[in-house]
Amino acid sequence: MSSRIEQIIEEIEEYIDSCKFQPLSTTKIIVNKDQMDELLRELRMKTPDEIKRYQKIIANKDAIIADAQAKAESMIQEAQITTKELVSEHEIMQRAYAQANDIVLAATEQAQQILDNATNDANDIRIGAMQYTNDLMATAEGIIGHTLDSYTTKYDGLVNSLRECYEIVRSNRAELEIPEKSERGMEAEFGIDVLAE
Repeated sequence: MSSRIEQIIEEIEEYIDSCKFQPLSTTKIIVNKDQMDELLRELRMKTPDEIKRYQKIIANKDAIIADAQAKAESMIQEAQITTKELVSEHEIMQRAYAQANDIVLAATEQAQQILDNATNDANDIRIGAMQYTNDLMATAEGIIGHTLDSYTTKYDGLVNSLRECYEIVRSNRAELEIPEKSERGMEAEFGIDVLAE
């Protein structure tokens, strides 16, 4: 922030820049004496105060420097503490990440083991079911084959019996020698004994 003296000097410069030049001159200007005296008077009044303030600042420079150094050291200590805390937090995060990674790996291995066991159990069950089904089918095959053989034997016997009966009936029928219908008609009409011939 600029001091009042600096502000007054700027006002004097601005005032000089705003003054008009004398006729036929490019270097001399016309100044309002009262206005210039007012600015210079305020400048003289403020100068001692500013000088005292600067002297006080110079006199207290050691204290100001010491205070600045104390503040700087405090900031450095705070920064170091913050850095240590960040490092500590980073180490904690790294340990937590390592533990989490170990947990994930263990869980993955356990899940894989469970999956492998389940797959093996499923294969065993599938093979057992196939073996059981095969045994059932083998038993059914034996029963059906035995029944088929039994019924084939019985069927063959039945066919042979029917064939024998058929032959007997056919033979007996042949022995009967029944005349044809036309011959029976002639015998009735003319009294001819066809069988006697």
